[in-house]
Amino acid sequence: MNTITATNFNFPGQKEVYKGKVRDVYTLEDNRLVMIVTDRLSAFDVVMPKGIPYKGQILNQLATKMMKATEDIVPNWLQATPDPNVAVGESCEPFKVEMVIRGYLTGHAAREYASGKRSLCGVHLPEGMKENEAFAAPIITPTTKADSGEHDMDISREEILKKGIVSEADYNTLEIYTRQLFLRGTQLAKKNGLILVDTKYEFGKTKNGEIVLIDEIHTPDSSRYFYAEGYQERLANEEPQKQLSKEFVRQWLIQNGFQGKEGQQIPEMSEEYINSVSERYIELYEQITGEQFIKADISRIEERIEKNVLEFLSS
Repeated sequence: MNTITATNFNFPGQKEVYKGKVRDVYTLEDNRLVMIVTDRLSAFDVVMPKGIPYKGQILNQLATKMMKATEDIVPNWLQATPDPNVAVGESCEPFKVEMVIRGYLTGHAAREYASGKRSLCGVHLPEGMKENEAFAAPIITPTTKADSGEHDMDISREEILKKGIVSEADYNTLEIYTRQLFLRGTQLAKKNGLILVDTKYEFGKTKNGEIVLIDEIHTPDSSRYFYAEGYQERLANEEPQKQLSKEFVRQWLIQNGFQGKEGQQIPEMSEEYINSVSERYIELYEQITGEQFIKADISRIEERIEKNVLEFLSS
């Protein structure tokens, strides 16, 4: 199926292009950004060789909905979505940290805990916890914001301030926004029978010095969800939780001998497997939003994106 995994557009007033793991960001002269959300799939900070049909559309539309659902808490960069895979907004200077917040001991935190560690990013983890158990209160475990091809690294609040990565005043604001956004995300998930387990938020500062929410929010790439129904029973029986997130891709890669470590080969993804990943992303979109996902026309996806963006910029 047709996917968009690379872009090479040349928009009017274009100054520079940044290509991340999933998003390609075009900076324009009028202090605007055109963000193309591609169908690239990233896991363990490695971009997989093949794209996932409709993934970019799903991430972009879900992030847009969640930005609108949280704009009363924190301002965001978004101005318009002229195409299913495109967001346009204000250019910001990104903070060099990702604000990860965890409500449950799962994923990376659970793997660290199982290895014997009882501290994560300077946060103490109590003894005797089960995998997928809720923390007494959500914990913030930041990571560095790595360039494409490099790994994000755990970092503590103390290290962030000591190294001057973020000022103390700004970091305090980021923590407040992170907790408020996670609470709102938890409430939105609960309405649709889900538990928001953990997520990450990214922030930037506008030229006027305002801190705003950027990138994506509450998507399957940035968040992990459990189904609320059966959660307690599975936890009591120490069974895996039924979840909606990118974790199923990570687990498939681990089972096939890949964790992004040096010398490891990315396993071959069959067309059948790729389509199954696409279906899981659609399922997650519909479960989170409570709405049916409408597939965009992807027969000429690059032409469609270019046409829609050019029409928007000229209007």
